[in-house]
Amino acid sequence: MTEERRAWQQVLEHIESDLLQGRLRPGDRLPGERALATDLGVGRSSVREAFRVLEVLGLIRTASGSGPTAGAIIVALPTGGMTALMRLQVAANGFAVQDVVATRLVLETAVVHDLAGDGQRNLTRPVELLDAMESRQLSEAEFLALDAQFHLSLAEAAGNQVITATMAGLRGSIENYVLAGVPNLPSWAETSERLAVEHRHIVAAIEEGDAASARTLVRDHITGYYAETGLAGRTPVARPDEDAAARASSSHGDHATAAAPASAPAAASTPEPEPVAAPAAS
Repeated sequence: MTEERRAWQQVLEHIESDLLQGRLRPGDRLPGERALATDLGVGRSSVREAFRVLEVLGLIRTASGSGPTAGAIIVALPTGGMTALMRLQVAANGFAVQDVVATRLVLETAVVHDLAGDGQRNLTRPVELLDAMESRQLSEAEFLALDAQFHLSLAEAAGNQVITATMAGLRGSIENYVLAGVPNLPSWAETSERLAVEHRHIVAAIEEGDAASARTLVRDHITGYYAETGLAGRTPVARPDEDAAARASSSHGDHATAAAPASAPAAASTPEPEPVAAPAAS
């Protein structure tokens, strides 16, 4: 048992090191179980255990079967303790969908406002993620996971560590309410194309220094999906589990439309929050 534990920990440490050193990034695929086991001199069961831990931590998504979307894809980078605490809350009780949406509105409109006003902003990572999301080989679940990472990367670029940790901790809830709305969307192809355009417009507004437009675009992006999928009447966000990716792969969808419809729920009409100044990254 001790040797087996050391073996999967060796795999875990190897992958985490590659993530921290930048050799692996969101959107990259990990080698297959057999190849990784051979390279590291461990059994395939140890690789599977390491993958399971990484998936629980929200760092990878795995898909069974064969073909270009099978295996494990990196969807996030390691984060700190506050994130872990929030993930425990999500796993234990979940959060109300409307609370997650309202919190996103406060945090993400503040993030893009601050980024638009920051002449030293660096949007390299968000743009790289958008490029990765445009791959035709992504499954729906992989696209959604990278989508969540894109929003987190904007918070990271803004440099406010509290907002970043909060966003990272909410990541599981965001992904799960997005997945919960998947069956209500008529066309994954249309939705994913629309989301790609919306994301690009958000980045463009930030790069142009147009804080007002950036805030409006993010607000419409979040509340549009919330209204479109009819999630307003739902309370708990589905708890994270290992079958989430499988559920998404059998359906289609994501989390925003270009604008909220006239019948948008109360959260969609939440007054736009005042900007929260984000301190420069240390």
